[in-house]
Amino acid sequence: MKNVQDSQGYHIIADWMHQKGQKPFEFQLQTWNQFHNGASGMVVAPTGFGKTFSVFLAVVIDYLNQPEAYQKGIKLLWISPLRSLAKDLAKAMTLAVEEIGLDWEVEVRNGDTPQKDRRRQERLMPDVLLTTPETLHILFSQKNNSRFFKNLNCVAVDEWHELLGSKRGVLTELAISRLLSSSPKMQIFGITATIGNLDEAQNVLIPYKNIKTKRIVAKEKKTLRLLQCCQTRLKYCHGLAIWA
Repeated sequence: MKNVQDSQGYHIIADWMHQKGQKPFEFQLQTWNQFHNGASGMVVAPTGFGKTFSVFLAVVIDYLNQPEAYQKGIKLLWISPLRSLAKDLAKAMTLAVEEIGLDWEVEVRNGDTPQKDRRRQERLMPDVLLTTPETLHILFSQKNNSRFFKNLNCVAVDEWHELLGSKRGVLTELAISRLLSSSPKMQIFGITATIGNLDEAQNVLIPYKNIKTKRIVAKEKKTLRLLQCCQTRLKYCHGLAIWA
């Protein structure tokens, strides 16, 4: 197995994170390594641990290592159940690619997207597209829709625990099957909080026997620190919990 930490792309991202006073969690390194070696899988971690950047930066690192393997159009398709969440993620991804120095376009497409932006996207899709299961199926209904996805390298399903077992989850499963017909070499990653039925969750999302899969589970723990705050006007003290 190749080690992603030996690659140029990894060092570019590691230096970028170091400049921000950050370093990757172990589960993020594992995700980057699995993607680097062509695997698909599922990332399991609590909210606020950087699950998004475990998959997003895996694609960025791979692009930096082999840009010739990436063509114009959608490189990463991000399926999110919440429109508000997609908007926030797009802002975070856009800031990251700008700071890293990539000329990628990150855009959202859902029911709130203006018609003029939809038409522009259909002429040339962005490098990263964040969408919902329903909007993705509307795209499938368009004439010659396979042109949108023929160069797709990765599809990420965010908040899979929210979609699993629902009609929207079935839409997502069908969408992945459809995408594989256009991009059979694409990698698939589910992103989920800790749930009890991890085996089932992964097998439902990626049931394909020909796709190598790996589950990455965060072992890191959050530390809870209590700060004592006094409010003299109300003449009492209370503990305020914050994440350290």
